[in-house]
Amino acid sequence: MSSPDRILIVEDEQHLAEGLRFNLEAEGYQVRAVETGEAALELLIPETPDAAHPAFDLVVLDVMLPVKDGFTVVSEMRQAGQFVPTLMLTARGRPEDVLDGFAAGADDYLPKPFELSILIARIRGLLRRKQWLRATPPAAGNAKPSAKDSFAFGEKSIHFDLLEVRAGGKVYPLTLMEASILRFLIDHEGKAVSRKSMLQEVWGLREDTDTRAIDNFIVRLRRYVEDDPAHPRHLVTVRGIGYRFVAAPGA
Repeated sequence: MSSPDRILIVEDEQHLAEGLRFNLEAEGYQVRAVETGEAALELLIPETPDAAHPAFDLVVLDVMLPVKDGFTVVSEMRQAGQFVPTLMLTARGRPEDVLDGFAAGADDYLPKPFELSILIARIRGLLRRKQWLRATPPAAGNAKPSAKDSFAFGEKSIHFDLLEVRAGGKVYPLTLMEASILRFLIDHEGKAVSRKSMLQEVWGLREDTDTRAIDNFIVRLRRYVEDDPAHPRHLVTVRGIGYRFVAAPGA
């Protein structure tokens, strides 16, 4: 029997943190709660981290924390190479705040107040998405690799099972959100994909949300997959629409 998933709650409202811990433990998760971003970072970025056995499988992170807010915490996590799936909670539900959270490196976002059933569904979704990216190998005879599997193009490869890109002898870790965007583009290889469709299909945001966050993600992803990010050949801009993934430019 596999061990239960481990969840870290970062929430300074004690009654809410205790309520979340009680209910998540009732769902079968192992849960730890801390009140500050500093305490969370000590647990998530230990002095001697074990990449093969991270301390937690998922973080539920409040935005409005004392001293270091949630945006700062998730940003420092990602900069330190900690890519545990992170669900952000906030009383501010404006689309701009959602995009700030995604830009900092969050994988999902839930405004307060929320229904417990919705939170649990989001948590299950993030954990399932992590497993979903770890797909089984393709059946023999598949001419075109599915984006569920490791995807190679040129001398580069995307490993959805490991959440990383390998290019130029380097390994670039991905957040779930970055991996999901790449997967979506690869699934539509050769086709123009609009920014709004990515917002809706990948992030579940409404059509009138500012699409600039998509551009920021593409800028980051180009640093991983392009030989010259200033002159992209794989993640190509389609003027007035969005982007197109090209596995073999010039073929």
